Formats: sequence, structure tokens, C-alpha cells
Amino acid sequence: MAELTNAIRLLKDAGAFINAHEYTGAFTDAGELALALGLDPDRVFKTLVTAGKSGNHHVFVVPCRGKLDLKKAASVCGEKYVEMIPQKDLLKTTGYVHGGCSPVGMKKQFDTYIDETCVLFETVCFSAGRVGELAEVKTEVYLEKFGAVTADLTQA
Repeated sequence: MAELTNAIRLLKDAGAFINAHEYTGAFTDAGELALALGLDPDRVFKTLVTAGKSGNHHVFVVPCRGKLDLKKAASVCGEKYVEMIPQKDLLKTTGYVHGGCSPVGMKKQFDTYIDETCVLFETVCFSAGRVGELAEVKTEVYLEKFGAVTADLTQA
């Protein structure tokens, strides 16, 4: 493993970190990435950042094969609506680049919601804070230590 990312440092300190899964190459689909790494795609999650009508940012962590339901997301965080932030704003908002955005260790702590399916697994994976690396974490410890709220977030 290369130099630790801020996300991995925080996950280790919290006792949630299990392992890092490194990869090379360009993957446009997280499901394909999961399969290439020999991981169950249902346990691999992607991090999405939105802005609500209020102007507040919200983070949603959904299964890599799923699609965020913006109406459900808005309801969960108490907004009239939410929309994805422009990709060009991701770095200045979170400190992370597209493809390397972790729900842990952002520049500012935003309310974070993770799809309720995460509780079906002892461990889940999400970006470790840079392109080319996934962090595998203990689901229960992640939820407890980082305050992510579980909810139904994906389209049926």
C-alpha cells in the first residue's frame, strides 16, 4: 500500500479499516471494478455528493450497481430536492477528485447517508480517498464511529 490517505488514517484510528484493495486502469463502472478485484459488487459502494435546495451538501453512499433515487435522497435529508454537484466542484467541496471520493475525510463533514443494504454485510468497500484504491471496512464500526445514517436510497 502506498502512502496512507486521510480516509484510511481515520478509518484505522476508528478501528473500522480492514484492508485496502488497489487497482490500476480506467474503470467507468464500479461493478466491473468490483468483479476485476474479485469482490462481491453488492458490497462495493460509490460516494455521491449532492446539494439541496437549502444550499447544504449531503453525501450518499450507494451500491456500485445502484442508482441514487434523488427523491428518496431529498426526503431522507429533509430537503425539497437534491441534485448532484457538478463534477468540477467536487475537489473544492470535498477535497477529493472524481473516482476517488470517500465518504470519510472530506474537507468538511457533511451529513452522510448509506443505503440500507450495507447492513447485510459484515464488511463493505468504498473509495479509500484516491483513484486506484478501495477501503474495506467493518460495516457496524463505520456506522457507529462515523455517524452515517442508513436509508433506502436507490431506485427500484
